[in-house]
Amino acid sequence: MHFDKSPKEKPCCTLPTVKKLLEQKRRRETSSVPPSCPAASTSPVPPATVSQLSSSEPFTCTGAASSYSDMAVSYEQWPPAPESTLSYYSSHPGPSYATGYNLPVTPDYSTQQQVPGFVDTMTPTYDCQMAITDPSVASSWSPLGPGQSSQLSFCPSLDATKLEEARMLLSGMDYSRTTCQDEDGDTILHIYTAKGLRECAFAAAERLRDVGRLDAKEHKGKTALLVAVTANQPEIVQDLLSLGADINACDVKGQTALHLAAHYGFPRVLQAILSRRPVVNLEARNFEGMTPLHCAAISHGVTMKALSATGLADVNLQTKAAEKLSCVQMLLSEGASLLSQEIKSNKTVLHLAVKEGNIDLVRYLLRIPLPNMKDFVNMKAHGHTALHMAAGLHGNPHQEEILQLLLSRGADPSIRNLENDQPAHLLQSGLQGEQLKLMLKKRSASSRRRIMSLQDQE
Repeated sequence: MHFDKSPKEKPCCTLPTVKKLLEQKRRRETSSVPPSCPAASTSPVPPATVSQLSSSEPFTCTGAASSYSDMAVSYEQWPPAPESTLSYYSSHPGPSYATGYNLPVTPDYSTQQQVPGFVDTMTPTYDCQMAITDPSVASSWSPLGPGQSSQLSFCPSLDATKLEEARMLLSGMDYSRTTCQDEDGDTILHIYTAKGLRECAFAAAERLRDVGRLDAKEHKGKTALLVAVTANQPEIVQDLLSLGADINACDVKGQTALHLAAHYGFPRVLQAILSRRPVVNLEARNFEGMTPLHCAAISHGVTMKALSATGLADVNLQTKAAEKLSCVQMLLSEGASLLSQEIKSNKTVLHLAVKEGNIDLVRYLLRIPLPNMKDFVNMKAHGHTALHMAAGLHGNPHQEEILQLLLSRGADPSIRNLENDQPAHLLQSGLQGEQLKLMLKKRSASSRRRIMSLQDQE
């Protein structure tokens, strides 16, 4: 018996997938130089910009690498290495849109999908200035110049003409095309967001909000808001939040908008998200047990190692490192907890900074005035204090300074780890190791004398 087979139904959305769009963007990238802050423009031909996130720094904010899950203190030499090989997440590929989104893209839309007056990449009109609002956690590095505003400034409104054109475009489309998802889970909103088309994205978001699908997720669990964060689109992030997008939504790896912005080092996006306090959860955990502050610290350490490997001569990496440090500052100024320990190894942000020899971040963290600084410095991560980890930085050019900084803030060299080792037992052999061991012993003896003196006074 023969049965006629009906033709296979075509997906309701024929737009290119977010993955394909962003692959096109990556092919067009010619440099990792971070773009300067563009001026507001309504020109149909936007100025050429380049990615803010180098392809050598893939997004992999989750995935436990062996180098991270290993709780033992390393005794190997600490050689500089390219950033691509130093990433804490390097063994785990990230999502397909793990690069910047500022390059123009040639879409695969048909002519009926084009809106007169729209271009593939619209020039953002936000201000590149950023600042830490809490002076108590300000560092010596400041992203602002004298007399500059302490608040980030975003474009307050959309282009009314282009927004109306976008609404008309969507109203002329098939209903399923504007509300359904394709085989990869992408909606038309995901597409417009990845392309940076603000007015089109706003109109599409309105349509999806009306049918209760504003937070629809693509195949990797990303809502349009998460795509906007990853695409470094602060204005679209603000728009989506104003329309009711779930600020605490997470992808298949548990990454919230804060995790993504913190890892990539997008201060303007981060400020847009933090402006929604207290709704946003600063202590949200991804599926690796890390808060956004942990992600920001790890990502900053990766960039600092790459900068060290280039001899501090790479202006692009210097800019990226400054942006990532500003993300750490903003999270702390908004109330992120320094005492939070990531779940797998119990490391605090200080443990993460010390273990990677990240001297800039160590300096910054130890300058923060804490009433319980001594307790913070001596917290253990699977038995190791930060001082134990610093003792294991064999060959690191900043080892001695990190040890001195920790000791000056109350680190106790007499504390033993789970193997009953004190930090002095973990130092390298040779002349340098002996000198550092003498420094630790002197501090330990000084601490004992001080304790005995206090006991005698009592």
